[in-house]
Amino acid sequence: MTFPRTPFHTRSCLVHQTLISAERLKENLENPDWAVVDCRFWLAEPERGERDYRRAHIPGAVYAHLDRHLSAPVIAGQTGRHPLPEAATFARTLSGWGIGAGVQVVAYDDSGGGIAARLWWMLRWLGHNAVAVLDGGWTAWQGRGYPVRGGEERRSPRPFTPRPRPELLASAAEVERLRTDPAFRLLDARNADRYRGENETIDPVAGHIPGAISAPYAENLTPEGYFRPAAELRARFSPLLGDTPPARTVVYCGSGVTAAHNLLAMLHAGLGEARLYAGSWSEWITDPRRPVATGGE
Repeated sequence: MTFPRTPFHTRSCLVHQTLISAERLKENLENPDWAVVDCRFWLAEPERGERDYRRAHIPGAVYAHLDRHLSAPVIAGQTGRHPLPEAATFARTLSGWGIGAGVQVVAYDDSGGGIAARLWWMLRWLGHNAVAVLDGGWTAWQGRGYPVRGGEERRSPRPFTPRPRPELLASAAEVERLRTDPAFRLLDARNADRYRGENETIDPVAGHIPGAISAPYAENLTPEGYFRPAAELRARFSPLLGDTPPARTVVYCGSGVTAAHNLLAMLHAGLGEARLYAGSWSEWITDPRRPVATGGE
């Protein structure tokens, strides 16, 4: 089964569900039914993204902090580094950002969409499909000389009703079962060296989940930081998936953030909607009974 790529027509408006260009965003910058969210974040310097936002951002954008807004508190020994918040908690956050029914959301960052894709996926997880990642991100916006603004911005709150889609998630127990099942695919979105266990600088255990296939999210991008054309993304993922449909494909990364980049790329390519193991590698290794592999597979 295939899914439509963005944009597509509804009866009332043009909705963007995967990627959007800087030009298209600029055309709608004054539209109150469009909400822009700045997701810039640096793992090694967690407050840098917000400082950069206050210095300059796309006019009207609110700021989403990966640790505070897009994640729940970490529980040592139980969760990964960026556990998902409760649906009701995140719905209140979205409401405070002025996001509700009928609002087109545009998320951006300065890292090729690696953080913005997390917000994109979370909105889809709660049933809000009118969300797209700004292709080329902050760099594309600045490079065109489009307007920017400093300080902090707020939008008038709107009611957000979550409609969770549990079928988009996979738990550690499910991953344990499916990783050896040939009817399923498990993709690792981290860099290939981390997958092999050769350069682990973030998590205390190196390697990957046995049975996983290396599929670094960075390979979805051109050297200029834009997503590759849909046809190229299809050509990239089709051999990785084989005969396995996306509905039986699970993607993970270090903490459930950049894995969403692969989910976005597959949907944009028209391949369908895969699942996220949100706890990812950093949750997997909290239980020493879970197996770990190194090298290639």
